[in-house]
Amino acid sequence: MACISLPLAFRIGTSVAQRILMIFSVLIVLIVELLNSAIEETVDRIGPEHHPKLELAKDMASVAVLLSLAAAVLVWGIIIWERL
Repeated sequence: MACISLPLAFRIGTSVAQRILMIFSVLIVLIVELLNSAIEETVDRIGPEHHPKLELAKDMASVAVLLSLAAAVLVWGIIIWERL
């Protein structure tokens, strides 16, 4: 998705600020997804048993990914809406 959206930001964004916002929003999603993967791998490495606090950590990391994705969609949506 990033391979498509990053070049697309240069076509959709009408100013440097818009392009930067669009690119950074995609990069933030990628960064948060990497952190989520790191947390999940760490929790899984601790042990196979299901501990409520470990499950909560994994759930919170997943919600962080969802929120970053929602923020990116909002940024892209506003910029595309302005262009129409």
